[in-house]
Amino acid sequence: MSLKRSIAITGAVGLIAISSSVPALASSHREAPLISRDPSADNTDLYAFVSPDKPSTVTVVADYDGFQEPAGGPNFYPFDPTVLYWVKVDNNGDGVADVTYTFQFTTHVANPDSFLYSGYGPIPAVAANVTQTYTVQRNGVTVASDLSVPAPNIGPRTTPSYHDIASDGIHSFGTDRMVFAGQRDDPFFADIGAIFDLGGLRPFNGAHLLPLATAKGQDDLAGFNVNSIAFQVPNSDLTVDGQPVSGPGASNASVGFWAGASRMVVTTAGTAGTWQQVSRLGNPLINEVIIPVGEKDQWNASDPSGDATYMARYQNPELAAIINTIYPSLPDADTTGRGDLALILGQGVPTLNQTNTGSTLYDELRLNMGVPPTAHPSRLGALAGDLAGFPNGRRLTDDVVDIELRAVADGYGSFLHNAFGLKNLSPNNQIGDGCNTNDRAFLSSFPYVATPWKGYEGGDYRHSPCSLNNQAPAGAAAHAAGSSAAALAGPRRVGISPN
Repeated sequence: MSLKRSIAITGAVGLIAISSSVPALASSHREAPLISRDPSADNTDLYAFVSPDKPSTVTVVADYDGFQEPAGGPNFYPFDPTVLYWVKVDNNGDGVADVTYTFQFTTHVANPDSFLYSGYGPIPAVAANVTQTYTVQRNGVTVASDLSVPAPNIGPRTTPSYHDIASDGIHSFGTDRMVFAGQRDDPFFADIGAIFDLGGLRPFNGAHLLPLATAKGQDDLAGFNVNSIAFQVPNSDLTVDGQPVSGPGASNASVGFWAGASRMVVTTAGTAGTWQQVSRLGNPLINEVIIPVGEKDQWNASDPSGDATYMARYQNPELAAIINTIYPSLPDADTTGRGDLALILGQGVPTLNQTNTGSTLYDELRLNMGVPPTAHPSRLGALAGDLAGFPNGRRLTDDVVDIELRAVADGYGSFLHNAFGLKNLSPNNQIGDGCNTNDRAFLSSFPYVATPWKGYEGGDYRHSPCSLNNQAPAGAAAHAAGSSAAALAGPRRVGISPN
């Protein structure tokens, strides 16, 4: 018996019962119960890509403390000095870190008797009252220290030349090695409000069990800032043999990344103990839509080497069942036997960036550092045949929400269907939230992440409409308003063979 028929939804009440567990596709913003109460340690997104203007280097961006209201003074959103921020690299495919970069911050207050962040004049002409510096270590060895964090983008009086302020926050720590830590526009884009609302996708509103008028997607991260830690290094700093990558077929080309944060454990005697991991992120959306709520905190505190524990979550994704239920006019995606998700997200794409094989999996953002940057990147990455994009690393422009929704819905697109025999159900290969680009243009050089919003600009930039590039296909809205009371049928397909 199919899932649809066994549920026997009747009207909105049944739909609410089914869809109350719909996860919010907010990458890793507030994704687990404990970390949602500790925003300064919450790793919201991780990006890793071959630097478009320096292809012999790799750029990594790890973002923390999302949903920053730009006007949130007087303290704004500093990095937490009690948190150890880090990025780890597995270069031999065993799920264990071989290279670790750590970032630790110190806060300085010039005048504790003032409430002002900025002091009595514009920055940088007048020194800020509150500043931060940080130290960078690689595998426990300090490679840079006393580096400045640029001030937040407060407004036209306090930060009239913010571009110059941010530029001063870019630091070199060796040949072709740069680092930046500071506030940026949140580069993640998604229609979170619609997805929270019983799994809605505005371009597909007419196909939902509770249909609404088709609408443009809405970027609910628009106008919010985030704390970014970005660094750029030669690819030889990351390889297993310490040698440069000669090309995409080189044996040292593919590595896996994950980022996170740790807090110091304090003993009952009040003394500091060891660092305890509280957040981690490799591939986007894993802890949001693959790992269930009862295991999210455990997942955040664990390492990729133990991820085989969650194999069944990849192979039997709840999200596929939810999509099948709330969009009944779409062909059913497989809800069991999803070896495709375990392979691509847990081991890598064969012949592209696979780092491990067998019955195990590690959640790592895998990057083949030998694949050159694409002159005109596709937001759909590998789904559109652009092998320099997700799931081969993750660029700032990659639309990971649409990519992963289509993958889970067995709508991989013609390229991956032809290349690897992955399913390409239609119109599942067109679904998306209708939000395809960031609210601000990315930079053409390091640190690439867009300039943060000014606090002075108020809330007018909120809820930016996205371009409606994802139109609901003809026939997708065939389920009329009364259809939610109908019996829902359709055979369940198993496996990852082509449709």
